[in-house]
Amino acid sequence: MMNMKAPLSKALIIKINLVFLACFLIAYAGLLLRPSTSVYHENAASIVVCSSRECKAGGEVKMKAELKKPVVNDTRKMIKHELPSFLDIMEKGTNSKIGMVNMEDENISDWSKHGHIIIPVEFEKVSDLFEWKDLFPPWIDEEEEIIVPKCPKIPMPIFDNYGKMDMIVAKLPCKYPEEGWGRDVFRVQVHLVVANLVVKRGKKGLNGKTKVVFLSKCRPMVELFSCDDLMKQERDWWYYQLDVVKLEHKVSLPIGSCNLALPFWGKEMNEAYDVSHIKSITKTAKREAYATVLHSSEDYVCGALALAQSLLRTGTKHDLLLLLDVSISEPKREALVKSGWKLRFIDRIRNPRAKNKTYNEYNYSKFRLWQLTDYDKIIFVDSDIIVLRNIDFLFYLPQLSATGNSRSIFNSGLMVIEPSNCTFDMFMQRTKDVISYNGGDQGFLNEVFVWWHRLPRRINFLKDFWTKKNGISPKDHWYGADPPILYTIHYLGLKPWMCYRDYDCNWNVLEYHEYANDDAHWRWWKFHDTMDENLQKYCGLSRLDIIRLEWMRNKAEKLGFENEHWKINVTDPRRLV
Repeated sequence: MMNMKAPLSKALIIKINLVFLACFLIAYAGLLLRPSTSVYHENAASIVVCSSRECKAGGEVKMKAELKKPVVNDTRKMIKHELPSFLDIMEKGTNSKIGMVNMEDENISDWSKHGHIIIPVEFEKVSDLFEWKDLFPPWIDEEEEIIVPKCPKIPMPIFDNYGKMDMIVAKLPCKYPEEGWGRDVFRVQVHLVVANLVVKRGKKGLNGKTKVVFLSKCRPMVELFSCDDLMKQERDWWYYQLDVVKLEHKVSLPIGSCNLALPFWGKEMNEAYDVSHIKSITKTAKREAYATVLHSSEDYVCGALALAQSLLRTGTKHDLLLLLDVSISEPKREALVKSGWKLRFIDRIRNPRAKNKTYNEYNYSKFRLWQLTDYDKIIFVDSDIIVLRNIDFLFYLPQLSATGNSRSIFNSGLMVIEPSNCTFDMFMQRTKDVISYNGGDQGFLNEVFVWWHRLPRRINFLKDFWTKKNGISPKDHWYGADPPILYTIHYLGLKPWMCYRDYDCNWNVLEYHEYANDDAHWRWWKFHDTMDENLQKYCGLSRLDIIRLEWMRNKAEKLGFENEHWKINVTDPRRLV
């Protein structure tokens, strides 16, 4: 009996060992095939991108992300919010299909009690290591001269898995009052999931709009969900009726500024933009205009005269609107009208954070642009810009479209906006709590519109040469190109009409050297000379201006600036005033 049992025990042991070995091999294979978590976290931004060419071609690489696991709706652990009273008004029937976005930790049983059919919308949550600078990089090689930009993609739901929805309900992340709370990639992702669901799966009501309800302590992003579409607000609930056509236009644009909202259509970078590429997805506005703002002094009147004339030379037929206050004298108002502007008088808006008699004390007056509600769309252009080529095609782009400035911010010197009284009212309500990074309107607007659409830099070409080597910028030749390569030139620093025409006086001030360029300076004066002499006379120098210019020349000579512009013999007749 003992001799018979021994072989059976060995056989059993062998079988058990084989089973363990098989389990080990399966587990080991799984570990080999599973991506390394540490590697993913170390390279979260770099391994989840597509090039701008791939993105344009539709061959995008999906953003790797942390899969949002479905959570069992255990009502004992879920957060329960009292439903808003306006729900009874907006929903009169039962069996309506409601898409639920990011509501896993919410007790949604009350929605079912009302007879609603709940449809959880699944999507991959972006990694916490996916940073804002990945979406809005400080610089991209727009002309692709050195490198093809690599841009991250935000995961979206598989929309084909869902039918039409009567309403979409979403819980929005809100990290307020943390610094930079608005620049939260997951927050943007939830907004974009909702926006795309509205466009692709939202049922239109009799008014042609789709219903959306947000749960959030923070206001939903005005970049996507305009305050004009807000029907009701109750506690942390926000009820919108959204125009699908307008929203479709916005979600069709690139996510973030890594890709251009208006890419170069042709192989040649000098080729004009072909508007036919964007007309098909855009609903043309009824009334459109260019606008600029003058307030507090007459220093920029000459610039505004040149701006109007330069716009008209491009052949535009759009209205030119000038917002101004009482600081502009009657003779100069008449000159502004003769140059092409239609005048709109405004009361200045004081920046509550600005010190008295500083340059930005009243620069919040720019917010008055949003009160131009007799127009559907405005292209704002600063009065220190001249326009070299027609830019009417920008009217096909939505709010807020602009060129990059630095970091993740846009330059507010040229931007596409959509006038709205409620947007203006929102600005006024937030003037005290929004902290502008530069103390001005640009910093304020960048905190309100954190999600914007990037225009090519040549559309608002900043006269800023921090990349200058040996006194020469790589793009210097663009200024003198004929026909023009640039669409506009934005004269940062000391303005051409505030200098002698002989040379750029930014060379006389060390901290302004980054704005100095004689080619750009001469381009402005060449245009000035084509204007009517009756307009040119408003570009003169006062005695105080001449004293200031001579003081800068003398200081540059004493400091021995190597550029030696202070040696140039000034022939500008305005010096003799």
